[in-house]
Amino acid sequence: MAAPRRDTRGIVDAAELFARVDFRRREPAQPLRPYLEHYWLIDWELTQPYASHVVPHPSVNIVFQRFEGQEPFAEVAGIGLGLFTQKLEGKGRVCGIQFRPGGYRPFSPDRPVSEWTGKRIRLPGTDPAPVLTPDDEDARVAALDTYLLSLGPRPDPQADLAMTLVDRIRTDRTIRRVTDFARSEGMSVRLLQRLFAAYVGVGPKWVILRYRIHEALEHAETDRAVDWAALAADLGYADQAHLVRDFTATVGVPPTAYATNPAASRSGTP
Repeated sequence: MAAPRRDTRGIVDAAELFARVDFRRREPAQPLRPYLEHYWLIDWELTQPYASHVVPHPSVNIVFQRFEGQEPFAEVAGIGLGLFTQKLEGKGRVCGIQFRPGGYRPFSPDRPVSEWTGKRIRLPGTDPAPVLTPDDEDARVAALDTYLLSLGPRPDPQADLAMTLVDRIRTDRTIRRVTDFARSEGMSVRLLQRLFAAYVGVGPKWVILRYRIHEALEHAETDRAVDWAALAADLGYADQAHLVRDFTATVGVPPTAYATNPAASRSGTP
């Protein structure tokens, strides 16, 4: 795995988030890198409440969380199917582990990843203190390494295959149809769908669509003069209307309204 990503894909109104909280990505220990995207760390101290919004990646996360007035806890967050909103207020801290799509199954081999999809499940018996207590960031990262290494990920060729296939979808814009993708990989559509359900948690069509929306969202964040018709064609949409429909359904406002005013997505109005 390369160094942690520096893009903002999936973060709605990234500039506002970065202005409100201290957000960092960190690299895990070498033995864990085949399975993880990165660790993500957030600290905040707010005088007024703030709601963050994320269009989730096709990834499972383990999240250690401390919110003011609540007991710290750890949970598994399966892939979120819709826009995820988290209200932040007062002072708090979150330390998250983002697995590569397909990378969580070796740590939890007894259940298909689809059983976690759309769910957030507390981890009883997991003490969040070693991760959340240190003010030293390196100590928190070391605690995350220790926690994951204690779970003993099991090598799994099917997990490796799932991670490879999702990486291809993420990086190759020519992958637009599940039937064509399955054929190019020498697999039946049914076999591909079963692999994704067991190891990724969502189907290949969902992954293709989600990465399209992530790219459109990042364009809207960074380029106020996006040629939406051209981008729709580049992302494999039949026309601009289909991109607008999917973007609006996922983010809450049309892409042109979002590009003009990213904060509109937080109120749901252009």
